Amino acid sequence: MNITEILKAVFLGIVEGITEWLPISSTGHMLLVDEFLQLEMSDAFKEMFFVVIQLGAILAVVSVFFKRMIPFEINNGMKIKKDTFSLWVKVVIACIPGAVVTLLFDDFIESRLHTPVVIALTLIIYGVAFIVIENMAKNKTPKTNQLEMISYKEALLIGLFQVLSIIPGTSRSGSTIIGALIIGVSRVAAAEFTFFLAVPVMFGLSALKLLDFGFSFSTDEIIVLLVGCVTAFAVSLGVVKFLMSYIKKKDFKLFGIYRIVLGALVLIYFLGLQKII
Repeated sequence: MNITEILKAVFLGIVEGITEWLPISSTGHMLLVDEFLQLEMSDAFKEMFFVVIQLGAILAVVSVFFKRMIPFEINNGMKIKKDTFSLWVKVVIACIPGAVVTLLFDDFIESRLHTPVVIALTLIIYGVAFIVIENMAKNKTPKTNQLEMISYKEALLIGLFQVLSIIPGTSRSGSTIIGALIIGVSRVAAAEFTFFLAVPVMFGLSALKLLDFGFSFSTDEIIVLLVGCVTAFAVSLGVVKFLMSYIKKKDFKLFGIYRIVLGALVLIYFLGLQKII
């Protein structure tokens, strides 16, 4: 096994662990990094890797929120935690729009829109959206301040916003957080709902990609995938805790500015400097 490929997998795991939970698009960053630091693997493996590596990040969230995510408690017999069970029903409702759109259009999106220019434009557009929405919400009091207070209707609306994330560069967490803020959900509740929502979504997408790829991995492919997932898991543990601490005191405008700057740099490179080089 080439040590260089392992180091690339570590770097991609770090990028995934940071960008999966911050509203700056993990898929967008992974595709952009691949333009400059390509894994020496087949295109089919890389397509699968960029999705399945997110399992490491998902497991980190499950680890951090384990007690809140489990809908049962064992105390003199097994009991259902009604609020948690209800929350998972809302998560399932929120997943439905994205699942339908992904099944219908995923192949088309991957073949036509997974390009640096599309990623750059969506980074910029949603960066501007974050700044505008935060400015609009500056003097407003959220209607829904706690995760458990999110209604079934709000869950469905957030799920509809999540559909936007099928376009690379949008950000799954970014689209759901923007949707939640628009309908009056607090930043903390929006972020926490995003964490819950990511669990079935990413497990489902990963399962589909693994089935498409098949399970005939080479030893090198197994090593690269495991290294990427473990790295993403370790980095995500810190990022999730950082984000929850950050948004209790500050808004999302900094992430909006970052998206705009990164998107502009990508456009300059791929539409200008790359031609010169």
